[in-house]
Amino acid sequence: MPPTVWEEEIWSCLWCHAATHVGGEWFEISRPPYLPVGMRWEKAVADGLVSGVSHAFGIFDKTLCGIREAGMSPSDHWWLPEREDACGACREAARLIDDRWPRAMRGEDARVSVARRL
Repeated sequence: MPPTVWEEEIWSCLWCHAATHVGGEWFEISRPPYLPVGMRWEKAVADGLVSGVSHAFGIFDKTLCGIREAGMSPSDHWWLPEREDACGACREAARLIDDRWPRAMRGEDARVSVARRL
């Protein structure tokens, strides 16, 4: 069945966390460009998270270190791995994920976007 204006999917790689957006009004297929670790994840917000520890909001409603809480969402603020309160396990996961991003795909020219109007 052909996609409609209202359908959009986001495919996320479990290994490198790259996201590919497919669909929407322009039936766009896009992959965002590489971003440094300190600009890639928002801080996770949820009632069940321990205060005083900053976690990175990952994919599939989990932190990078694997915590899943009901109602978890990304905040409007970056998760900064260099801060003292940053979760060590999130920091390590972010480092591993960053190492997996191919060096050849880190430039601005590496962004992929193909669109056609439905």
